[in-house]
Amino acid sequence: MYSKILVPLDGSHTAQRGLREAIRLAKELKTPGQLRLLHVIDDFPILMEMSTVVSFEKSMQALREFARQMLDKAKSVALASDVEAQISLREVTKGRIADAVIAEAKESGCDLIVMGTHGRRGFSRVALGSDADMVVRASPIPVLLVRHAHDAE
Repeated sequence: MYSKILVPLDGSHTAQRGLREAIRLAKELKTPGQLRLLHVIDDFPILMEMSTVVSFEKSMQALREFARQMLDKAKSVALASDVEAQISLREVTKGRIADAVIAEAKESGCDLIVMGTHGRRGFSRVALGSDADMVVRASPIPVLLVRHAHDAE
């Protein structure tokens, strides 16, 4: 059914719930491939606040280190559950995070995307945007959205 599952992660509790669901699904389906764990660094907020090139590079290096640690931890969680996992780190300088997620799915041969969503509605959704919503709308492969436990209640 599904042989490779992409799991975008951002360090949030909602993303962790998506990871747990992807691991559960991979084990249940006996997915022969593995999980592809992805983090996308978006440098736009840093560029908007940047005062110097040096501070920008320090901020980017801190983001890269955070991402590596988060992805390594997520991979350890998957491996502890006997699910094979690979990690991928992308940086977006122009474009949207959703586009990077979809590109990763295509390039790595994933046939399902499992991601957490906050389930925002109304003005907060419009104001903050929704990467999950954009992925659902543009993805050529199925997307499973997993809501945060509080949102699901």
